[in-house]
Amino acid sequence: MAHRLDQQVAIITGASRGIGRAIAEAYAAEGASLCLIATDESRLNEVKDALGLPPERIMTTGLNVTDRDACFAAVAQVEHRFGRVDVLVNNAGVYRAKPFMDYVPQDFQDMLDVNLFGVLHFTQACLPGMQAREHGRIINMASTAGKWGSRNQSAYNVSKHAVVGLTRCLALEASPYKVTVNAICPGFIQTDMVEELKAQVALSSGISGDDMVKAVLTRVPLGRVLEPCEIASLAVYLGSAESRGMTGQSIHLDGGMVLS
Repeated sequence: MAHRLDQQVAIITGASRGIGRAIAEAYAAEGASLCLIATDESRLNEVKDALGLPPERIMTTGLNVTDRDACFAAVAQVEHRFGRVDVLVNNAGVYRAKPFMDYVPQDFQDMLDVNLFGVLHFTQACLPGMQAREHGRIINMASTAGKWGSRNQSAYNVSKHAVVGLTRCLALEASPYKVTVNAICPGFIQTDMVEELKAQVALSSGISGDDMVKAVLTRVPLGRVLEPCEIASLAVYLGSAESRGMTGQSIHLDGGMVLS
């Protein structure tokens, strides 16, 4: 099925690489008009050029999602340019791995500023328009780390648990306006962040990144690292009319790593 997002306007944060870029590619193929957001404007422009969309269907904005005023200004620009926001994909995220006693308070704050408050800022900017039109899809990128405990990433887990909780609460409050709010909980996905994870885990635990991957895959029934396009396919479903009966869900896409 194609063109499931025709006439839809979507904002995608963290769109310059990895899962965010894959979602941008999938949304473009399904007919959406896009605002792509990331901190690295040069990489954003590379994605924009690679998508090959006509100028009337795409715009890019370089900003840090921790900047609340910039987030609200970006949404205002999208609404001025395209008339509305139909789909918000809160994908921007950061990761930092350390044993708990090696973390300092700023590590936790940094994780929360991007992974939680970035979601909060963009959602509060987009939701009023969605509620007024009684139409909208909000998709938050959480993680399996938001559903279970794991060693040496407590700050990251705290931030993703918060995203899962926020998703559930927002779904209840937005449902009278026919706005759905769901989260995707990826497992081990082949992205730049995974490569960073391998390096950080090697430093914090004393094992190699490759050995860490082998250890993780022993807990994955499908026995492989997933690809960003697999997450993007779920994001298309959650952004389309097909998912209109689903809200408040945090969906594992992890090769069976977390069974619940």
